Amino acid sequence: MWGAIRRWFDPRELRSVGERPDYRFSLANERTFLAWLRTGLALVGGGLAAAQFLPPLPLTHLREVIAIALLLLGGTVAVRAVDHWARTERAIRLGEELPASRFPAFLALAVGGGALLLVVAVLARVVGDR
Repeated sequence: MWGAIRRWFDPRELRSVGERPDYRFSLANERTFLAWLRTGLALVGGGLAAAQFLPPLPLTHLREVIAIALLLLGGTVAVRAVDHWARTERAIRLGEELPASRFPAFLALAVGGGALLLVVAVLARVVGDR
């Protein structure tokens, strides 16, 4: 595990394996990394917005649960992004198959599930206000 984390911060480690790839592949990998970082940042921003601007919801502490879930998911996405970038860059340099990941499916299910819970919360509020 520490070896993988060390690779995130030591570009010489990545450049010491394999052969130099066509720069377009490395730049595409970097653009994908930056897109994941933007996703993580958006989730963190959503978590902060939920904590600050959502009105109290009918279920006790639901607002705080939503905020914490978004903040944790955003942090997870950011860490996962750097790990996937490093593993992909290494695979490109070694001419290996790119690493597979179930994380995008997990993220899609988490966001979809969270949206469904928010719909339920909004409907409960609407019904409760009648």
